[in-house]
Amino acid sequence: MQQLDFWIAKRARQTPNKKALIQIETGETWTYEQLMRYANGWSTWFSHNLFQKGDRIAVLLENSIQSFAILFACRMSELIYVPLNTKLSNMELGIVLEDCTPVQMICDDVHELRAKRLMPGSTFRVEQCEPVQAFSYEWKDEPTLPWLMIYTGGTTGKSKGVVLSYEAVTANAINTIVSWGINDQDCTLNYMPLFHTGGINALSLPIFLAGGTVVIGQKFDPECAVRALNDYKTTISLFVPTMYQLMTDTTYFKESSFPTVKVFLSGGAPCPKTIYERFKKQGLLFKEGYGLTEAGPNNFVIDAEVAMLKKGAIGKGMLFNDVQIMNDEGEICAQGEVGELCLKGSHVFSKYWNNEAETKKAFQNGWLKTGDLAKVDEDGDFRIVGRKKEMIITGGENVYPQEVEECLITEQGVEEISVIGVPNEKWGECVVAFVVTKQPSKQLEQTLKLACKERLANYKVPKQFYFLSELPKTVVGKIDKKQLVTYAKDKNKIE
Repeated sequence: MQQLDFWIAKRARQTPNKKALIQIETGETWTYEQLMRYANGWSTWFSHNLFQKGDRIAVLLENSIQSFAILFACRMSELIYVPLNTKLSNMELGIVLEDCTPVQMICDDVHELRAKRLMPGSTFRVEQCEPVQAFSYEWKDEPTLPWLMIYTGGTTGKSKGVVLSYEAVTANAINTIVSWGINDQDCTLNYMPLFHTGGINALSLPIFLAGGTVVIGQKFDPECAVRALNDYKTTISLFVPTMYQLMTDTTYFKESSFPTVKVFLSGGAPCPKTIYERFKKQGLLFKEGYGLTEAGPNNFVIDAEVAMLKKGAIGKGMLFNDVQIMNDEGEICAQGEVGELCLKGSHVFSKYWNNEAETKKAFQNGWLKTGDLAKVDEDGDFRIVGRKKEMIITGGENVYPQEVEECLITEQGVEEISVIGVPNEKWGECVVAFVVTKQPSKQLEQTLKLACKERLANYKVPKQFYFLSELPKTVVGKIDKKQLVTYAKDKNKIE
């Protein structure tokens, strides 16, 4: 993209009095002009501190509308915004800080003591910044300039700093607006953490670009969330499956028609078919998306009516990106053949910070290798079947955990499911299932085994079932399979 300009400032010029941001807990509301005034305030403070182009600004905040003011200010001042995962331990945060070497830490009162321990003498409380009276800006059009760096969850290895340029972020926003039909009348409820690409890039920035409204919530509560969907007249929102499980259990959800909501979006992890059925019963439109920090995250579009008929399908590639499924030799897979999902487009990340080796491994002939296994059907719709690293090889046969999970989740009494491969001398790996249920029993275990034997090849049937009260989750709602593997290894040897 040759000319991007500072679109949030132009949006503030065009619709200065339109509501841009609302903080649920405080009721604080910013118009687009106020957002830019706060962003200008932060940019002025950065200048006073003589920060240099490319310096990193670390941010340790609970979900706050101020996050976006700091984010836009970083681009105005040509700095790199680094949102920190508030759920990490001080040791884990220390590793991230050692990697990105920020010049400043911005924190709130909740995390002030931690921030001062982590970066003594270089912390600043978010409440101390004042907005300017009238905003202005000087713009240097440099599309490939790094704008933000989001650290990956580290569920399959060491966390990596994903560097996203201004062009990449803007390309994702434009693609989302055009492909999903976002406009200035849209309003999203955002409980996704603002240190995660789902909270920043999935809907918030696209809706800002389109001129809509973003409602920010801090501590997710299912009852508050479903009520907020109506209270703020939201039109499109993103939640992870675990949030939907809790939301759809509330009486309010079961009794509401959510008249302003166009569609509910799910992301972050494969969504159980039981969630689809709950929305279908309510006559509500629901669909899954697919994304990753390194690419947008938005990459696919599917009509909600089609999604309900083809549960689990993520649709076709969006207008301004390319999508292919490739085998290990880099050849395009045939229809129905499972291979690695690969992406290409202006929305793709620039590099992993301080990690040239991993950056090179992520690309093949210009394609980003996602690490996700997928296949495409006769209609051209894509479907994710699992993570490449999570594929189980048992007795020389390939097993995709998601296939087994989809078989088990439909059984009565099963609330949540996760299937993993555990090292085994006899089989190489064996299939193990973790089941969340209120009534664990040997009878339920036999029922689940029988269901698998009726629908799946014998080698795909789990050799062991573990019943849990809940599955371990990462801070963004993904099932932490590393913890499950550790749990299974500590149990009795599986024959």
